[in-house]
Amino acid sequence: MTDNSETVEYADVEDISPMAWRLLRVAAGYEQRGVEREVDDLMQAHLSMLENGTRGLSDARRQVLFDLYAVDLNPDQINAIVTNF
Repeated sequence: MTDNSETVEYADVEDISPMAWRLLRVAAGYEQRGVEREVDDLMQAHLSMLENGTRGLSDARRQVLFDLYAVDLNPDQINAIVTNF
């Protein structure tokens, strides 16, 4: 886990693409099952649907995921993934 002293805020988690969600998860070092263990009431199937673009999560759930991933990434990494994918 990286000490991310800079707070990362992305304007709208709704704008993050399915591919970027997958890359954020992998870059933060999580497998889908690991996220399932970290976030209450979130199942691997929810992540698969989000990352495949077949179904989205609520903004609140996406914010929880974003915050989980942001702890392990620096702002430049997040910006590069979100803006390029």
